[in-house]
Amino acid sequence: MSDRLFFGGLSLVAAALIALAMVWPQGLGARSPGPFGSVPVQQRPEVQAAMRREAEANNARLQKAREAVAAARAATEGQSPPPPETPQ
Repeated sequence: MSDRLFFGGLSLVAAALIALAMVWPQGLGARSPGPFGSVPVQQRPEVQAAMRREAEANNARLQKAREAVAAARAATEGQSPPPPETPQ
């Protein structure tokens, strides 16, 4: 293979990789150093607030399900249900 062909192809591959690196999304990790990059989606205040609300709703739903299971077990065993646990 000719050196002219090999190194020409290699430079095209290198240029393509550099172009891809310039447009590839940075993901959800830490922000790239300025002036490049932008604030990752999961670090934006409105998204963090939505994630916090979703986590609190999931925890409340899980707590209600645990209380329902405890009440069902107590009803099948003929005992009074235990007092509900306080969320932490």
